Amino acid sequence: MEKLVSLCKRKGFIFQSSGIYGGINGCWDFGPLGVELKRNLKEHWWYTFVLSRDNMLGLDASIIMDPQVWVASGHVEQFHDVLVDCKECKKRFRQDHLEGEQCPECGGELSEPRAFNSMLSTRMGVSDDSAVEAYLRPETCQAIFVDFKDICSSNRVKIPFGIAQIGKSFRNEVNPRNFIFRSREFEQMEIEFFCREEEEEKWFEQWQQDIWSWYLDIGVKEEKLRWLEHPKETLAHYSKRTVDVEYKFPFGWGELQGLANRGVYDLTQHSKHSGKDLSFFDVLNKERYIPTVIEPSAGADRATLAVLCDAYAEETVKDDLRVVMRFDPKMAPIKAAVLPLVKKHGLAEIADTLEKRLRKKFTTYYDHSGAIGRRYRRQDEIGTPFCICVDHQTKEDETVTIRHRDSMEQDRMPMDEVDAYILKRVSIRDVC
Repeated sequence: MEKLVSLCKRKGFIFQSSGIYGGINGCWDFGPLGVELKRNLKEHWWYTFVLSRDNMLGLDASIIMDPQVWVASGHVEQFHDVLVDCKECKKRFRQDHLEGEQCPECGGELSEPRAFNSMLSTRMGVSDDSAVEAYLRPETCQAIFVDFKDICSSNRVKIPFGIAQIGKSFRNEVNPRNFIFRSREFEQMEIEFFCREEEEEKWFEQWQQDIWSWYLDIGVKEEKLRWLEHPKETLAHYSKRTVDVEYKFPFGWGELQGLANRGVYDLTQHSKHSGKDLSFFDVLNKERYIPTVIEPSAGADRATLAVLCDAYAEETVKDDLRVVMRFDPKMAPIKAAVLPLVKKHGLAEIADTLEKRLRKKFTTYYDHSGAIGRRYRRQDEIGTPFCICVDHQTKEDETVTIRHRDSMEQDRMPMDEVDAYILKRVSIRDVC
């Protein structure tokens, strides 16, 4: 894990927020490569679960909502962690993360437990005396329930259908840890899928299959994934059933995403607190009812971390250590690097023109600095699946060499066929 965190900072994947001021715990900035990696992951998720289906709609809702939303959802009353403090070293811990009755750091005596609301609050208003307390949303799903009536009335929808959203959420985590796995600001990819109660088990099982397939499709190794069923006594107040996809990180098994049957809890609660009818009218069957909700809820940051962990590899090549990020080509931040063999003899100009052409179709990188072998290693370390070398033969027959990251093998092909060759292998969408 230390090697991965070091590489992420050194190569521009992920930095700690406000680093020049000492950093702020639990907040992270995605650098030039990290933002491309996470963007690829989110686009693949959106394409798979929204654009490829005929029963899905999208939403991008406000982060700050009316405080009554969180009263209705139960967060104000129930979204609490139970905390204890060490009387000796003064460190704070969540009680459910402790195995004994003493401080895990120094063995000191712990204080009495007390409840602590995990929502981050802010104040809205033009002046201090008129400002009202509001919350940064701890989850994206409540906006979907609040907007349910408007979405149904503005779109011709029929049950079953889903509403998807990707967006930031915030939680005042007591102990942010394990890099970007547990942080105070994070990004969620959530779906609320509305169906009839008698079909809830069928759709729950279908979503389980689809979720599992998606993780395999972005390159996560199946042997590092597992399902964890929540016992009934530990279910959240809104849940009829919850299962988690867990991934085996270097620090142990951790939740990637949850799949919950939320029943009719949310729409019923918001109908009650707002006074608005959030039932659905089935025109075909001439009946009105509150639909059941199946919720696949994934963390974009945690999924990105799993992809990073799965991709990291070390191997010895001719007595030298090669560090390589074996991203699935669809996830790779840079799809292809264009490298002139030397800067002289017009090769740099040809390579530059080729890179500008390819850049219009996928992310590229141009590099003419240093020996060609060293440049290959730099691209291996950031996970670029293809390196295109422009050499002296290119001037004679307009062919180039394509080097494959994982095998390090090289193929020769016409320069005008490179676009289609690479695009077919790196596109998030199906390409013929």
